[in-house]
Amino acid sequence: MAEITAAVVKELRERTGAGMMDCKKALSETNGDIEKAIEYLREKGLAAAAKKAGRVAAEGLVSSYLTGDKKVGVLIEVNCETDFVAKNPDFQKFVEDTAVIVAEKAPADVETLAKLAMKDGKTVAEKITELISTIGENMSVRRFARFEIKDNGVVDSYIHMGGKIGVLIEVTTAKAETTANPEFIALVKDLAMQVAAAKPEYNTRNEVPEAVLEQEKAIYKAQAVNEGKPEAIAEKIMIGRLEKFYKEICLNEQVFIKDGEKTITKLIQEVNSKLGENIAVAKFARFEKGEGIEKRKDDFAEEVMSQIKN
Repeated sequence: MAEITAAVVKELRERTGAGMMDCKKALSETNGDIEKAIEYLREKGLAAAAKKAGRVAAEGLVSSYLTGDKKVGVLIEVNCETDFVAKNPDFQKFVEDTAVIVAEKAPADVETLAKLAMKDGKTVAEKITELISTIGENMSVRRFARFEIKDNGVVDSYIHMGGKIGVLIEVTTAKAETTANPEFIALVKDLAMQVAAAKPEYNTRNEVPEAVLEQEKAIYKAQAVNEGKPEAIAEKIMIGRLEKFYKEICLNEQVFIKDGEKTITKLIQEVNSKLGENIAVAKFARFEKGEGIEKRKDDFAEEVMSQIKN
């Protein structure tokens, strides 16, 4: 039998888009003949993934996973081409299993995650290739966030509209027993829903990068000057508008969605007073499915033709 080198496996992967283990098996079955291995993969439907890879995947799911003690939580977005596939049980199972891997193995990024093995021994990347071949759509793990709390508190999540929007939030406490208190549990849920609905970008104003602030200041001042305001007045208007900016993008300064008379800071202060606590939001992540991805605009006829050709 011909020796199957890593270079040959790599070439077969690049030419077919199939997974590494599938490529190795194909070469073994064809005595190392790369052309026959390509035919083998095509016959098995495993080479189809390469043809799908150029398609825009802007649908999919945002999902979460929490450990039983809520000390580790994961928010993940996996994309596919259509909402129909997002409802496929195999696709949903892949999303769930991948979130668990992120929780357990704490990969640094998506590239590292792709190399990790799943329960069946295949890597995440190989599993995606397999799903692309069997389901017939391009798909990818786009991003994930993983929070792990070392001291008192919890990591919790909120998924909105069946996976369109997801939130992961880490909330700290002074006392361990507080995490079982119904008022604390309700507060964490409200905070997660606030992030989902109000789309804050930062927790506090101290987290807003200086470059962002300088840009906003320049814009607000230019607006005032263009409105005909004198320099001194324009400066005051800029400061006022910057305060409004903080209230829009900083979670702690936002108006509570359930009560327009109080801010999130006030909401947390009230619960702290009742429980004798020092509850605080440590960090949060908010994913909205497909945000920032340019969706394709094929008409129906083009879509049918693309399916026929592939």
